[in-house]
Amino acid sequence: MNRREFMAAVAGGAATVGGVVCTSFPAHASDSATGASGNQIGVLVDTTKCIGCRKCEYACARANRPNGTSIESYKDMSVFDSPRRMTHDALTVVNRHANPVNPSEPIYVKSQCMHCLRPNCVSACIVGALHKKSNGTVSYDVSKCIGCRYCMLACPFEVPAYEYNNILAPKVQKCTFCYETYQARGEPPACVQICPPNCLTFATRDDLLEMAHAKIEADPDAYYPHVYGEAEAGGTSWLYLTSRPAEELGFLKVPAHPLPHLTENLQHSIFKYGIPPMLLYGLLAIAMKVSEAEEKTEPSKAPHE
Repeated sequence: MNRREFMAAVAGGAATVGGVVCTSFPAHASDSATGASGNQIGVLVDTTKCIGCRKCEYACARANRPNGTSIESYKDMSVFDSPRRMTHDALTVVNRHANPVNPSEPIYVKSQCMHCLRPNCVSACIVGALHKKSNGTVSYDVSKCIGCRYCMLACPFEVPAYEYNNILAPKVQKCTFCYETYQARGEPPACVQICPPNCLTFATRDDLLEMAHAKIEADPDAYYPHVYGEAEAGGTSWLYLTSRPAEELGFLKVPAHPLPHLTENLQHSIFKYGIPPMLLYGLLAIAMKVSEAEEKTEPSKAPHE
């Protein structure tokens, strides 16, 4: 059983528990809303323009680990031989996919935290270590984190990674949208600034959606008529244009509605109806074992598969 399979089982269990003990429990007030505002920022990724140079990976690493990051190590294109997923020290990764239309020009897809409009990780975090900024950034406060790793299980895009090698002070790691660094200076994230073919565009989410649909309308032969992230999980701050159906490029098929109601209903049931704490601890122990085993045994799994 992998993390997604486990999450499906937990979600099913949560729905069952919620249905049994919480049939009259009202839906969370925010279930019907995305919480998005017109001023939320985002990035549009035009995968038809990406050349797989890995400069975004280098810029991300340099922004988060200023010392010891060499651009030489990012010139190794052999990494594309196997799909990769995000790790605690690789907060964004680029994967290569075959292009059946033009085999000589493969398709490259950058992955990072999607910064959901209604982030399930924030909903699952029981201590408030993860929270959403007013501009749309999903931030992490290590001083509040207790290491439960609920966020890792809750994320529908399988993004957060855990520092298993850090025994004394492990952290959950994910893309920060460069909120404390570049955004604080009024600049786009590091990956956007360095992208040579300008396939990353930083703007308000509303403007990006308008731009994305205009591109699709202007060149229907180049773009598949769907903006990934516009509706997935209720919408995300990172949006993608693709030449093929997103699922053929490693993107996860995610429901087009916010997902926090799953975790919120479970948590409300636990605390409102007093489900025995041992059940909660048992579920948590299983979740941690599944997550840890997957992180250790499947390091090369694609981030969106």
